[in-house]
Amino acid sequence: MTPVARQEVLGLYRRIFRIAKKWQSASGQMENTIKEKQYIINEAKTLFQKNKDLTDPELIKQCIEECKARVEIGLHYHIPYPRPVSVNPDTSTTIHLPPLGLAPQRGRAFRNQEKLRKLSKPAYLRSYDEVS
Repeated sequence: MTPVARQEVLGLYRRIFRIAKKWQSASGQMENTIKEKQYIINEAKTLFQKNKDLTDPELIKQCIEECKARVEIGLHYHIPYPRPVSVNPDTSTTIHLPPLGLAPQRGRAFRNQEKLRKLSKPAYLRSYDEVS
């Protein structure tokens, strides 16, 4: 990791903990505030610990962008949890990716669909499914 990237990562880490320290729940209830603060701290520790051994500059840059996006979205909407892309009203399940097509579960068409699904995932959700 370059010294510049290291400083940026450490700055983001400190910023997240400062945000957690000052966090107020949108509902204003103390128990929600405590749960959300704990979620912010645990999520930051988990993701930074998971990515501490990254050496590829491109992957580090992607993680930094994801972190910045999640911080800004959390501050904007006053919700610390990753914001779902859409919710299926029939089943109340969150849909992050487009559904699979009619391609068989193997072969070139399937690999292309999987690649498109991976590329269509928003930046702020890239590590969410891996950790949960």
